[in-house]
Amino acid sequence: MSSLPISTDEIQEAIQRARAGLVEGSASIRAAYEARPATATVLKGRARLVDQAIVALWEVCGMPRNGALLAVGGYGRGELFPHSDVDLLVLLPSPADGDLQARLSTLVGALWDVGLEIGYSVRTLDECLEAAAQDITVQTNLLEARLLHGNAKLFAAFDERYHAMLDPRAFYKAKQLEQEQRYARYNDTPFSLEPNCKESPGGLRDLQMLGWIARAAGLGHNWRDLARRRLITGAEASDLRSIERFLQHLRIRLHYLTGRAEDRLLFDYQEKLARALGIEGTAAKRASEVLMQRYYLTAKKVTQTNIILLQNYATEFFPDRGGTAIVINDHFQAVRELLDIRAEDTFQRHPSALLECFLLLQQRSELKGMTARTLRALWLNRTRVNAAFRADPANRALFLQILQQKRGIVHEFRRMNQYGILSRYIPPWRRIVGQMQHDLFHVYTVDQHILMVLRNVRRFTMGEHAHEYPLMTRLILGFDRHWLLYVAALFHDIAKGRGGDHSKLGMADAREFCEQHALAPEDTALVVWLVEHHLTMSHVAQKEDTYDPAVIRRFADVVQTERRLTALYLLTHADIRGTSPKVWNGWKGKLLEDLFFATQRLLRGATPQQALGLDDRQEDARRMLRFHGLRPGVEDELWSELDAVYFMRHSPEEIAWHTRLLYYRPTSDEPVVKARVSEEDQGVQVMVFTPDQKDLFVRLTGFFGRMGFTILDAKVHTTRHGYALDSFMLQDPGNAEHYRDVIALIEHELTERLRHPGPPDRPAGGRLSRQVRHFPITPQVSILPDESGKYYILSLTAADRPGLLYSVAEVLARNDIDLHTAKIATLGERVEDTFLLTGRGLSQEARVVKIERELLERLQV
Repeated sequence: MSSLPISTDEIQEAIQRARAGLVEGSASIRAAYEARPATATVLKGRARLVDQAIVALWEVCGMPRNGALLAVGGYGRGELFPHSDVDLLVLLPSPADGDLQARLSTLVGALWDVGLEIGYSVRTLDECLEAAAQDITVQTNLLEARLLHGNAKLFAAFDERYHAMLDPRAFYKAKQLEQEQRYARYNDTPFSLEPNCKESPGGLRDLQMLGWIARAAGLGHNWRDLARRRLITGAEASDLRSIERFLQHLRIRLHYLTGRAEDRLLFDYQEKLARALGIEGTAAKRASEVLMQRYYLTAKKVTQTNIILLQNYATEFFPDRGGTAIVINDHFQAVRELLDIRAEDTFQRHPSALLECFLLLQQRSELKGMTARTLRALWLNRTRVNAAFRADPANRALFLQILQQKRGIVHEFRRMNQYGILSRYIPPWRRIVGQMQHDLFHVYTVDQHILMVLRNVRRFTMGEHAHEYPLMTRLILGFDRHWLLYVAALFHDIAKGRGGDHSKLGMADAREFCEQHALAPEDTALVVWLVEHHLTMSHVAQKEDTYDPAVIRRFADVVQTERRLTALYLLTHADIRGTSPKVWNGWKGKLLEDLFFATQRLLRGATPQQALGLDDRQEDARRMLRFHGLRPGVEDELWSELDAVYFMRHSPEEIAWHTRLLYYRPTSDEPVVKARVSEEDQGVQVMVFTPDQKDLFVRLTGFFGRMGFTILDAKVHTTRHGYALDSFMLQDPGNAEHYRDVIALIEHELTERLRHPGPPDRPAGGRLSRQVRHFPITPQVSILPDESGKYYILSLTAADRPGLLYSVAEVLARNDIDLHTAKIATLGERVEDTFLLTGRGLSQEARVVKIERELLERLQV
């Protein structure tokens, strides 16, 4: 080991030279790339530039000659993106002593000082091999190790022993499992609206993984090598190189645009990236949408090739698993648990086999997928699904059979979409493949959202998912021909992006499909009606006063039959959950469930009041009070001050909770504030009982906003004896795990504020989300009388932001408007809120216009 002293001055001078060289070299590389975009200019050029800086610092730090400095990971490949980490391995013949550890520390510090993001390890040869044997990440990182400087013999010994220990079979299996886990982190789809161009399915990591497996097995170092081995075709090798270059350009531009190692295609960057890549918009699409559609098609090709090549690798690594081909029918056979065409021209001679293959996968559970040659032939022959194919009664019957199978429906529809069969069989589907949605709550492209809804409906029928939504399972199992819901799911958003009402436009597509496939008239009517009204139940549940008998009656008039009601409930539940994991919550589920049961009772002959279950609610609440040990009659004094509206707007459980807290103090002068974690830990429920006071709702919304809570639901009630009995459902989007910890704080702090009224709390200001900044929503406000003329309904749509409800409450209070209920519907970054109001000025048109204008001003972001 070297023991020459380290000169601090020399190191500082070397750091300054290296930093200046990196800055100047990086600028030169970028200028050359901008002048003539070529990925090698950046990737190879930056790797060489970093090589020079690192070697210079290695030497000035006096590192031992018997050690070796290795570039590993992507850097070992001789490629570096503009802001990628630099992975290094210091390989030693023996463990480092104290002097060497000090020099290593100086070296690493110097590398950070020049501006490199360093990841490093220091190991002996034996330690390297031991770590590689235990950790697939380490093993992969060392696969492309490259000697930068130092002991060439030590590196050669490492290279020989490392490759000797590599087990291609084990490496293949480990990388396959690793890919499955990575896919799961991204919801198994390349089609999120803000994908990661490196890690998402269909991204660069997929291509890198295929290359690692080939290198580990000695199959080759590039796509041409794999083509020569007939693992892929020459055309596929050419496509892969083009695809790889596109993704590399995308990532290079993203790094330059953000000035950091950013791999997510966020809304913030998509338009600028499109311009940087020379992509222009069209009359119908922004440049960012054109870019993203190209990205999705690229990712689709990557995942297709990934499947094919992994299967061919398996054939190469496990030839003993081949076995004898088992004939299934004239067109197909089973090979290695995969469906295989019996002849290369099967699809040419028998086009109906293009659908039959999906049906066979559903019917034969022993089949795990399709062979590589079958998938390749499927893709190449997709254009045979043409008008004549679609008009063939046999093919129509096959398609309906696929919809009606007991298993594999979602898998096969995803596969049909992946290989272009679905967009050929249902022509309107072509328009929505890879189509983005800028509505601030969908997180998938239109086609992927539809398939997610199909998955959700399908899961209702599966025993293994019955525990998730047991009511849905019970309803769908009692629903005759439930496969009709799959058809409705496929068509509910198929007309998105055409302009106009997509529900109305989609009806025509759904009707044409049903009539072409000879569905019974009543089944066609159901599917078409579901497409037309797939947003109706969500709208009523989240935006209207569902405790108003007139609202339930109007909804029942739309639905007309219990079969339609059940179908719409199932589709609506699946649709909302298919938009984004963040949009659905238990509270929205409860709103839909209450509307479903109230309408069901009405359709079964109950009066509107009976449908809302006023008497049943009171009886259920009394049973709960008895269960908690309260004697009969304790509720009478409190309940005598509550009108029917209170009982209709609260569940029996809420009524019982309020009663247990208030029955012994129905005229308390002291404010009563109680909070609890809601069912399923979906948020915090807060009850406030206090003598009514001016601007109370403003104070409450300001307090909750100051604490960082989002108000999901508010029920504002004034008792006969002048007390406010208000209920709130709160959520903290950023910290859902601390609800139990804040209950005591809410109760104490809010009680003190009500006991000693001061100016209302103003919610803390917050930053607008990225989605709102890039896809702004024009606020809309309307105040209209309800049918009874007793109340007025305020409806507003706006981009969500901190303190929004407080702003609304402040405007209403300033204009002496009383608020009775608030329906808060938050759909991602979009709010669609409905308020029930009274106030003398609301009958005057000029006054209403003034209030609407004030609200619009406050809602502007």
